[in-house]
Amino acid sequence: MSNPNDPSLRSFIDVAPTSDFPIQNLPYGVFSTAGAARRVGVAIGDFILDLAEIARAGLLPETPVGIFEAAALNPFMALGPVVWTAARRRISALLQADAPRLRDDAGLRARALVPMAQASLHLPFAVSAFSDFYSSLQHASNAGMILRGPNAALMPNWRHMPIGYNSRASTVVVSGTPVRRPLGQLKTGEAPPVMGPCAKLDFELEMGFVIGQPSTMGEMLDQDAAERMIFGFVLLNDWSARDIQAFEYQPLGPFLAKAFATTISPWVVTREALEPFRTATPAQEPAPLPYLRQTGLQNYDVHLEVDLQTAKMSAPVTISHSNFKYMYWSSLQQLMHHASTGCAMSVGDLLGSGTISGDDKTERGSLLELSWNGTEPLALGDGETRKFLEDGDRLTFRGWAQGEGYRVGFGEAAGLILPAPPAPV
Repeated sequence: MSNPNDPSLRSFIDVAPTSDFPIQNLPYGVFSTAGAARRVGVAIGDFILDLAEIARAGLLPETPVGIFEAAALNPFMALGPVVWTAARRRISALLQADAPRLRDDAGLRARALVPMAQASLHLPFAVSAFSDFYSSLQHASNAGMILRGPNAALMPNWRHMPIGYNSRASTVVVSGTPVRRPLGQLKTGEAPPVMGPCAKLDFELEMGFVIGQPSTMGEMLDQDAAERMIFGFVLLNDWSARDIQAFEYQPLGPFLAKAFATTISPWVVTREALEPFRTATPAQEPAPLPYLRQTGLQNYDVHLEVDLQTAKMSAPVTISHSNFKYMYWSSLQQLMHHASTGCAMSVGDLLGSGTISGDDKTERGSLLELSWNGTEPLALGDGETRKFLEDGDRLTFRGWAQGEGYRVGFGEAAGLILPAPPAPV
């Protein structure tokens, strides 16, 4: 079989050069159609390849019968990286332009290739646990300057370990799920706190990665073991209530301000599909402790964009663009650190990169930075500005790695802001 990452590969399905889903990608997701149950599919152009249908036809011998009839990717991920690689190669071979088995079988093709416009997309995996990091040097420096001033922007531990916290798996939702403005305790000046709607609702431009293999409690991970555990990546928006966070976070860190919603893209781009886009991490000074040292190229060149459409707009505007390659601490280091005390990792664990910002003002990955905590309102055009998100705003993340004549993309991670519920009296 040919290498699924070969830039010269073409499918018998027409795929535009700007599509997120060429044959070099083949991301996994969970979908349903009218009158049928949820099952696992792969995106190819404007279609979804129904892997349950393909497996029933005997074309995926590497996987047990019924594995793709599950309503989540977890059973497939649990089979391990040898099976992941074999399945991706088999799927790629079936979709290639010169492969007649699926191409020339009109009945199977009609059953197995579902127009994406006719499908509903769902959360791609059952989230076992969710941890979020704080691993962009530019974002951490910007946030630190806003909150503590330029002389104390980075905390003393920041350059020694990936800083993170355990968040909520229960409120991880798929793209398109509306997000209700949260209520929380708010405090201004010396007045006592009040319960009310968040006034500083923000987004955080992140990538997430999902664990496909478990680790054992009490054991650390080396680089090889950690790499084998990472199944793939998603776009991730860890919505933030900045004013609720400001009052609650000391001394233990974020809690409810980060627990009300986290949006991910419906398609999981495999680590293998991103192999051609590996790039170096920024220089790390001082050198990490031995358990965090890594070899090879451990970041990924993935272009990221944030679009905002207000209730008054007929079309969205791009308010930020960044790149996953800016991350100071890599996904691999985040995983190795997470397990370093012997913390067991489970299939379906989701780890967020933390907000991804670059050096340029247009590359800032949150409104906290773009509006400098509201002191520099962001101009949107037609006289509208934003300090933070307002009801009726729709945020959409997009991301892709650009290849030679194709792109490996993630689709969208989008959410519409709904008004807060009435505050209790």
